[in-house]
Amino acid sequence: MDNRRAARRVTGGGTPYNVVWGGARAAGTGGAGVKIGVIVFPGSNGDHDAQVALADTLGATVDLIWHRTERLSGYDALVLPGGFAHGDYLRTGAIARFSPVMAAVERFAAEGGPVLGICNGFQVLCEAGLLPGALLRNASLRFTCQWVHVAVERTNTPWTAGLTPGAVLRLPVAHGEGRYFADPATLAALEANGQVVMRYCDPAGRAGGAGNPNGSVNDIAGVCNAAGNVVGMMPHPERGADPVLGGADGRLVLASLSLVGSRR
Repeated sequence: MDNRRAARRVTGGGTPYNVVWGGARAAGTGGAGVKIGVIVFPGSNGDHDAQVALADTLGATVDLIWHRTERLSGYDALVLPGGFAHGDYLRTGAIARFSPVMAAVERFAAEGGPVLGICNGFQVLCEAGLLPGALLRNASLRFTCQWVHVAVERTNTPWTAGLTPGAVLRLPVAHGEGRYFADPATLAALEANGQVVMRYCDPAGRAGGAGNPNGSVNDIAGVCNAAGNVVGMMPHPERGADPVLGGADGRLVLASLSLVGSRR
């Protein structure tokens, strides 16, 4: 991984933010020329992880975008990273949902742009109404930080296009409010429409039991919107994208975007 990066001082909505442009490049992934924006809220802590993993996996240009930015243009995909946006006060994602950048994220998604919400980003997307359901306090009432297995179910999204149905990935989770919940009608619609992207499982791909780290209904680890271009997942692919981190299955999720190509 090439870690030579140049820092540049920029402003977003009047708030200065130190953004690292470009970043590590990976050759031969088919993603060269792709430009990705990673949204940064006060309290985000997975923004640089996502930036480096995406740049390394896709050979893409990855910009960090401050939450006060009101216009987004020239991006092929957007990522809402993990962390504790606005301190997770009131409710996880409840304040971030009103950040100025979210109107631009909504427009991008409505136009069919690929959007990925990871952990806290998943919570924000649910609060914003871009994804169905909600993320509640873990059934254990404790923060969980561990490696889990997930079985991939939907592969026609920008973030799973390189995977096969039934593929089992080993990815890390780190959350206190990761228990996916939806009312019975919404849950039935999700299942009927194939909007469950991945489920917690054991290493053999069997759902249920100890493989579910937080008590999510139907073992749901990730969902997508009806169009399939907006995906939310509680596991962190960017933190499991290099063997030095303990696993590299996350690269399979991020590399899927290379099959979509540039929107510009």
